Amino acid sequence: MTSTVADLLPALGLRVVAGPVELRGLGDEDLGTLADLAAEGIHTADRMPFYHPWTDAEPDALRRQLAQYHWRCRADFTPVAWDLNLGVWHEGTLVGTQGFSTRDYLVTRTGETGSWLGRGFQGRGIGTAMRQVMCAFAFDHLDAAEVTSSAFTDNPASLAVSTKVGYAANGVVRRERRAGELASTIELVLTPERFVRGEHALEVEGLAGFRRSVGLDF
Repeated sequence: MTSTVADLLPALGLRVVAGPVELRGLGDEDLGTLADLAAEGIHTADRMPFYHPWTDAEPDALRRQLAQYHWRCRADFTPVAWDLNLGVWHEGTLVGTQGFSTRDYLVTRTGETGSWLGRGFQGRGIGTAMRQVMCAFAFDHLDAAEVTSSAFTDNPASLAVSTKVGYAANGVVRRERRAGELASTIELVLTPERFVRGEHALEVEGLAGFRRSVGLDF
């Protein structure tokens, strides 16, 4: 029997569906579409919502860097340190990504959410829904004790999503954003008790293999 890529890296076989929102592993066949979506724009040029200003790159470089990032996360995936980056499909259209990054998860049971959404799909509630899906997946299927996030103080859209989902403020950190630019992030934490769930229950495929791949089951 021939192994599939999902056998080798079970994150690629994950599929989490909640109503019109689907989170699933990004194969190479998806990266071109995702890169084009990012190159079309995620935010206006006069602001930078990301700690690493990767979207400052020229379009061709941005496309390449996006693909390299996903390949690097796959290559570096271990039970000790892993980045789960799932594509987000809304009503069948790829609209962005939703991630969950962690280190020493078997001890800490915590990870940080991060995401981006194509500009044409913003302002429609998709950002809130996809975060709710990831948090529900972490709490209900990965035994998470808490989920963290952060957003720059001048990123009200991200902070609004966090508030809707139930995150609580957990301090402020001063950071260098673009070269020489000081900016502050509001650190956020979410527990199962505070979590505001979406209206749709989760349907999950590929869970057993993924849990084994991060050391939760044997």
